[in-house]
Amino acid sequence: MHNKRKKVTRKRGSETHGHGASKKWRGAGHKGGRGNAGSGKRGDSKIMKVTKGNKNYLGKHGFTSKNIDTIKTINLFTIQKQMDSLLSKKLIKQEGDTYIIDLGSIGFNKLLSKGNVTKKLNITVDFATGNAIEKVAKAGGIVMIKVQEKTESAVEPDAAKIEE
Repeated sequence: MHNKRKKVTRKRGSETHGHGASKKWRGAGHKGGRGNAGSGKRGDSKIMKVTKGNKNYLGKHGFTSKNIDTIKTINLFTIQKQMDSLLSKKLIKQEGDTYIIDLGSIGFNKLLSKGNVTKKLNITVDFATGNAIEKVAKAGGIVMIKVQEKTESAVEPDAAKIEE
């Protein structure tokens, strides 16, 4: 069996042991640090490694709106298509030929009008488009829109101040 000689023994006499200039093998100094270190504002040599070409990677961009109302929408087409599975999961009720649907309990707050209505639906929802209400009404159903209470932050003036 042939034993391989150690690399250090094989590199004897080559001065840099195959690592180029003697400075380069000392650590992470000539690379600008290890990992993402040294990739700050002036780290031009490292910028492509860190950002992978995305110019918006570094820094702040835009703002975050604090008044975000998320609207989860659902189409009439989707309701018609998933009617059987919603019934089996008891997320909607059936009374005679009418289906009673509370979209808020399913996780939706706006009804859109894509698709045709073939069944009689009684839908309760926060928001609905005009076309969706018309389509449900033509099929003999009702869309009930929940009235949302507005929170007033403005203080109403006192009646005594108005008289003066």
